Amino acid sequence: MALILWLIAVVLVVSGIYVLLARRDILWGAVLIVVGLLVGPGGVSIFN
Repeated sequence: MALILWLIAVVLVVSGIYVLLARRDILWGAVLIVVGLLVGPGGVSIFN
């Protein structure tokens, strides 16, 4: 389960960085990065 959460977090953070840099949409990029950090088992996981 931790591996799945980690993979989801990585996808969210990478897509957030892509939205920030490529599309120049700061709000959605920041939201995706924060959600990725909340989901990830290495950070503050909302599922614990």
